[in-house]
Amino acid sequence: MQLLSKPEYIEKTAADRDRRMAWWREARFGMFVHFGLYSVLGRHEWAMAEENWPVDEYEKIAPRFQPKPGAPREWAALAKAAGMKYMVLTTRHHEGFSLWDSKANPFNSVNYGPKRDIVREYVDACREYGLRIGFYSSLMDWHHPDGGAAAYDSAARKRFTDYIYALNEELLTQYGKIDILWYDVSRPMETFEGWNSLEMNQRLRALQPDIIINNRSKLDEDFGTPEEKITAEKDRDWESCMTYNGISWGYVDSAQVGPYSYTAPQILKMLARCTSGGGNLLLNIGPAPDGSVPSEAVEPLNAVGKWLEKNGDCAYGRVTRPKSWGIGSGLCALTLKGSKAYLWNSIWPADGELILGGFVSKVKSARILATGRELNFVQEKHRIFLRNLPPDCRDTLVGVTVIVLEFDGEPETIGFASRPQLNNGRIF
Repeated sequence: MQLLSKPEYIEKTAADRDRRMAWWREARFGMFVHFGLYSVLGRHEWAMAEENWPVDEYEKIAPRFQPKPGAPREWAALAKAAGMKYMVLTTRHHEGFSLWDSKANPFNSVNYGPKRDIVREYVDACREYGLRIGFYSSLMDWHHPDGGAAAYDSAARKRFTDYIYALNEELLTQYGKIDILWYDVSRPMETFEGWNSLEMNQRLRALQPDIIINNRSKLDEDFGTPEEKITAEKDRDWESCMTYNGISWGYVDSAQVGPYSYTAPQILKMLARCTSGGGNLLLNIGPAPDGSVPSEAVEPLNAVGKWLEKNGDCAYGRVTRPKSWGIGSGLCALTLKGSKAYLWNSIWPADGELILGGFVSKVKSARILATGRELNFVQEKHRIFLRNLPPDCRDTLVGVTVIVLEFDGEPETIGFASRPQLNNGRIF
C-alpha cells in the first residue's frame, strides 16, 4: 500500500472521522474488561513487574488460568443490562499473554491454561448482545525478549515493532468487523517514530476501514483517554477510563475492595460528568480467575441500567458542551441537546422548590424525564424557580432525578463570574 506522510495521514483520518465516530459519540457508556494471568494472582494487573517475577516463573501461572466456559457472555449480559453500548477487552496485557490463538505469540490461551480462544468467545458474546467490539492491545510486553532492548537496540526494536504489528494484524483479520483498537502504554519507545506507529496504524486501518483508534500509540488518532479522572479534552473526542474500585484494573478479592467500589449513584455521577463534557465513560470490571463478574459490580450496574431505561435521553446521543454552568445546588451535571437542557439532580428540595441560576434563555416547559410529568415554573431574568415539586416525583431507583427544560432555542448559560452583574453587583 502507498503510505502517507504524517500530515497527509492526519488530514485523511480527520476527513473520515465523523463517519467512523458517529456511533461512538452516541454511545456514551462502555465496559472495560481487564482479564489475564494476573487475575489468578488477584493482587494487581502489574504484579509481574511490581513483584519482579522472572519470565520463566511467571509462565508457570498459565496452567492455573482456567476461565469457565461462557464467562464472556456474563460480561456482555451485564454490560447490556447496565445500558452500556460497547466493550473493550484486554486481549493481551503487559504480561504478554494473548487471549487468542496467536501464531505471532505462542504464549497464549490456546496453548496454555484453558486451551480456548477467549477473544473469540468475547467477540461472539458482544455480537449476541448487540454491543460494539473493542480490542485493548498493550504496546509494552514484559514477556517478549526484545521488550526492553527495543529502547536502545535498533535490531531489537525492528523485531519488537514487527511483533506488535503482527499481533494486531491477527486481531483485526480473524474476528470480522472490529470497532475500536485501544492501545496502551507505549514503552519503552517514547515517540511515534520509535513505535513505527504511522505505518502500523495505516496498515491496520486498511484492514478495518471503520475502526477508531485511541491516542496511546504516540499519535493523537481519534480520541483521548484520560485515566482515573474525568477531564474534558478541548476540541476533540475523549473517553474517561475508570477502575471500579480506585485500586486495581485486574481482579482483587471483593472482601478487600468492597468498601471502595462504586455505588449506582456514583456511577451515574461519573456518567453525567462525561456526558456533560461531550465524552464517554469506559467503566472497568476485573473478572475473577474463573471469569465471573465481581459481585460488587452486579447490583450497581443493574440499577444503573434500569435507571437508563427511563432516563437514557439525558445520556445517549450527541450533546452541546455548556460554555459555563453551575446552575443549582444538588445537580450532578447539565446535558444540553438542541433546545433542551437535562438537569441531573441528586438532591430533592425538602420545601418543594428548586432554584436554577445561570440560564438567560426563555423557558417554554419543564418536566420530569422519567415520567413526563409537567412542572410549575417561573422565570425571572437569569433565575428559574421550579415550585410545588411533588415529593413523589423524586427518582426511587438511585436518587437521581432528571428534569428537562425546553427553551425557545439553544439554551444560553452564564458562569458565576458574570452573575454579579445581573444581580445588582452582589458577589455570591
